[in-house]
Amino acid sequence: MSAQANAQALPSIETAQETLDDAQLIDFILIRFHERHRAQLEELINLASKVEEMHRTHEQCPKGLALYLSIMRQELDQHMFKEEYILFPMIKTGRGPMAGGPISVMKHEHEEHAEAIKTLKSRANNLILPAQACNTWKRLYQGIEEFISDLNAHIELENNVLFARQNI
Repeated sequence: MSAQANAQALPSIETAQETLDDAQLIDFILIRFHERHRAQLEELINLASKVEEMHRTHEQCPKGLALYLSIMRQELDQHMFKEEYILFPMIKTGRGPMAGGPISVMKHEHEEHAEAIKTLKSRANNLILPAQACNTWKRLYQGIEEFISDLNAHIELENNVLFARQNI
């Protein structure tokens, strides 16, 4: 099943934060956000590469965007790996109150992701399309907008719900 199909079978973010225990919320985060971010970034890198190739001479071409998205993917992959193999297992086994160190690292990295979003938007001309933008360029900017929205919701859910529940 694709990440998008998995995500569609899940409850809303609001329902998840109100009704799921920590282990269930972690499983929700893994499917709704981690799997989805990986798929989103793969598609965005491909779209950005196409736009940069097809429109390299256009003054509004987001040159270097595919490379920047690749860097974001690498950083986000490293972050999610730490959550998946260090922090989330601690929380799932009831050691959340002892997870102060890993949680503070994750929160710091969330702040870095927020800065990366600002840079991403800047590199993508604040998601303002030129009048003659092709469908690929439109899909790229729509995809970036969706990715940013998802990443912000992901960060908010972890910081303000999952991490807040750990009583550290």
